Amino acid sequence: MLRRCPPGPAPLLRALPPAAPAVRHRLRECAARIPEAGEVLDLLEKCPEHQKKGGFPVVVFEGLDATGKTTVTQSVKDTLNGILLRSPPACISQWRTIFDDEPAPIKRAFYAAGNYILASEIAKASTQAPVIIDRYWHSTAAYTIATEINGEVQDLPPVHDEVYQWPEDLLKPDLVLLLTVDPKERVRRLQRRGLEKTKEEAELEANCSFRQRVEESYRRMVNPACQEVDASPSKEEVLKTVLQLIKKHCAL
Repeated sequence: MLRRCPPGPAPLLRALPPAAPAVRHRLRECAARIPEAGEVLDLLEKCPEHQKKGGFPVVVFEGLDATGKTTVTQSVKDTLNGILLRSPPACISQWRTIFDDEPAPIKRAFYAAGNYILASEIAKASTQAPVIIDRYWHSTAAYTIATEINGEVQDLPPVHDEVYQWPEDLLKPDLVLLLTVDPKERVRRLQRRGLEKTKEEAELEANCSFRQRVEESYRRMVNPACQEVDASPSKEEVLKTVLQLIKKHCAL
């Protein structure tokens, strides 16, 4: 999902979510061993290239688990009479656990394919109503960067590095809102849920540096950048803040 790398690309650039042609190639290679890869590929092949957004605004919500994305996206959808979409999209989300257990290149191909399939859904939905999205490309990129780079935040690629750029061949949203909460409060929320942790969530809880790398990667994304929202207050206050930002940045 990145533009063409210069000669001799850094290892991280090669590891990042691939562009659509590379996604197809990767899924095709493993389809014989993983039948679900063939199913994902079939859906991806049906998506027109160079998706264009309709006349309604497209707003993405990003953030770690338990920052309030589910609650906020549903509330915004209801308030704006919008359409709520999620990444990975519903048509492939049932295979998520299968690909999460695969080697990193195959796992990334699955999530990258999900973004392109989702873009097709966004293009159609945004001709009908405002579109609210629970995660999109920024999640795929932020977790990949944080996984590939060991160490502390200072070991991440520098600000303005190409890895933080939105891919040129993927439909772009009008606004990206990054929900954040205090780390201790986020853990308390997770514990109240009582749900089984994903591998990523277990890593976030066990490894403070990993969590910090993910959050900082989000903050360095550009074109579009993430607008940070403190999701610690009540859900009513957070919704009010979010709606004000949407009104400011989007034509409604």
